[in-house]
Amino acid sequence: MKDGFIKVACASPNVHVADCDYNAIQIIDMITQAYQKGAKLIAFPELSITGYTCGDLFLQDTLLNSAKKSLIDIVKATESFEIISIVGLPFALNGKLYNCGAVIYKGDILGLVPKSHIPNYSEFYEARLFTSGKDINSYVPIPKELPNDDEEYVNIPFGQKVFKCDDMPEFTFGIEICEDLWVNSTPSERLAEQGATLIVNLSASDEIIGKSDYRRTLIKAKSGALLSAYMYADASIGESTTDMVFAGHNIIAENGSILAESKLFENSITYADIDVLKLTHERRRSTTFDIDNTRHSPTEKSVIRTTYFCMNITDTKLDRHFSKTPFVPSSKDDLSKRCEEILAIQSVGLMTRLKHIGSKTAVIGLSGGLDSTLALIVMVHAFNMLHLDRKGIIAVTMPCFGTTDRTYSNACNLAREYGTTLLEINIKDSVNQHFKDIDHDVNIHDVTYENSQARERTQILMDIANQRGGIVIGTGDLSELALGWATYNGDHMSMYAVNASIPKTLVRYLVGYEATVSDNKLLETVLKDVLDTPVSPELLPPTQNGEIAQKTEDLVGPYELHDFFLYYMLRFGFSPTKIFRLAVKSFDGEYSKDTILKWLKKFYYRFFSQQFKRSCLPDAPKVGTVTLSPRGDFRMPSDACVNLWIKQLETIDN
Repeated sequence: MKDGFIKVACASPNVHVADCDYNAIQIIDMITQAYQKGAKLIAFPELSITGYTCGDLFLQDTLLNSAKKSLIDIVKATESFEIISIVGLPFALNGKLYNCGAVIYKGDILGLVPKSHIPNYSEFYEARLFTSGKDINSYVPIPKELPNDDEEYVNIPFGQKVFKCDDMPEFTFGIEICEDLWVNSTPSERLAEQGATLIVNLSASDEIIGKSDYRRTLIKAKSGALLSAYMYADASIGESTTDMVFAGHNIIAENGSILAESKLFENSITYADIDVLKLTHERRRSTTFDIDNTRHSPTEKSVIRTTYFCMNITDTKLDRHFSKTPFVPSSKDDLSKRCEEILAIQSVGLMTRLKHIGSKTAVIGLSGGLDSTLALIVMVHAFNMLHLDRKGIIAVTMPCFGTTDRTYSNACNLAREYGTTLLEINIKDSVNQHFKDIDHDVNIHDVTYENSQARERTQILMDIANQRGGIVIGTGDLSELALGWATYNGDHMSMYAVNASIPKTLVRYLVGYEATVSDNKLLETVLKDVLDTPVSPELLPPTQNGEIAQKTEDLVGPYELHDFFLYYMLRFGFSPTKIFRLAVKSFDGEYSKDTILKWLKKFYYRFFSQQFKRSCLPDAPKVGTVTLSPRGDFRMPSDACVNLWIKQLETIDN
């Protein structure tokens, strides 16, 4: 079960400037550590075999020959390791000197990649010494000391390459060297277009005030723009401090997010688990990603060729953290900002609709539960934006067989504290009459019993909206849409559905955020009690002590699990077994493997069987990257079979 994860490492060894023998020992030691930890690729800084700050010593044959010898020593010392190592060294060819990255694997040098952009400004004067290898695509002879070579010399590819794994083609990488990242048109653009899901940068970036923040931003942006992973291995302590100081700022990013980052001024190894299958999915999903190189001429494209390598990709032991609530930011500051932004998007969507149709009235069924509370909050914000009287918000509470005193009281208090118009319409008589009309026994608490109440409520809301010249605001959320947990043409239907792209786990935080920013103490108390109330449609009679008898999560499973499943299935196209693996890791100690598997199967069954409800959804504002609108992000036939997905889950051995 590979699942696309590759453990990678960025290393900043303690170098002695111009002491290649010493530096080779440090590099070999770090390769050994990374191999033992399960890494499949490790990158070292620019010119790591010699040190970056050798100055004019790079013109000395003694240093160049020693660097080449140390490269061979590293190759020999690691020939039994199933790990790719990329080290930096100066390399002379045809009377020119190049700043190169050497790709080493199991006793071979797969290629030498020269630096394309040679800086010659401020503290950098590399053009005094090195030549750009931008347009070179050649071979160089290396003496027969290579352990896997029987000939006197072996020809090593020299030039810009992508390196592709036969066992997992999605594991394809290319190399940049330091300045190559900082220019306006980077080599990584063409490398990514040639299929590289991972860009490896060998760097020696000196540390000055503010540079670490800029470097971090640059790498995040580049990985996001290229839909790639990006490894940045930086020179550290040991380089000459005659004019510069190096901090060893190692960064590993994936599609705009930092996975791992080293502390400054430490000689260390930084590890991360990158997901090349996820990156490949992102590129398939983004139809504007230029995988066919249409922006470059045939001459430019011919410069980059592919070198293949065979690696036995085994299951990666994951150290990577996967949030249990992927829809919710982990940072408190980020969460507050996100909640404010989401509420603004929802409110502006509703405001625009009301303004467009010229309506000053909006109707909502207020149950005292989470979803209708959030929808009411959005309505209040929209009315505030339009400077409309909140009395135009018609909050209708419709108690029936399953309504408890707690939810009824909360609904009434919410409507009053927000200054809306509260209507109470008891629907018991209407529903009982309906049961008589269709000859249904009121004592049979089946789906007819439940859905009749939901549809009666929707009919009342629609009619009141007609009566008062307004529209009905939907309250159902994204999690309910995914599971089909809605009565068709009941709570499933409205005239504008403000919560349709908000998952249940996020609804809680949005309501909680509203409570924290409210200056109305009674309103704050009510909102917090709504948060503490079990999620329920309240369609079955309460228990003898008046408590909610019908708890949604007892029937369909925990929403935190379903939201986790939904996010990774829809956003990244993960397989059922991969989602199961991540869920087991993320919810370790909270849910057993059997429990997770049970609800994952339930999720897939319901997701596929309930598509027909999503095929005719009301208009709704898109808020996040995951949405189920049939007009927007997700199109699926209502008759699609779930068999392949369930069959894969059946192979899981607990």
